[in-house]
Amino acid sequence: MKIIVNGEAADTRAGTLAALLAELGLGDAIVATAVNGAMVRAVKREATPIADGDRVEILAPMQGG
Repeated sequence: MKIIVNGEAADTRAGTLAALLAELGLGDAIVATAVNGAMVRAVKREATPIADGDRVEILAPMQGG
């Protein structure tokens, strides 16, 4: 299916947000996630479905200053 990840078009076979993160190599990463503008906590990712046309945002913390 076709989705948008961080503003970029992407194809995925993932059915859930957790599966998408794993597909992107971020399964164990500490990241913040949102689907269609709604924040999704880490404990809810397995139960959060991804559908064709969804917009997913994945943000990683950065150090520096």
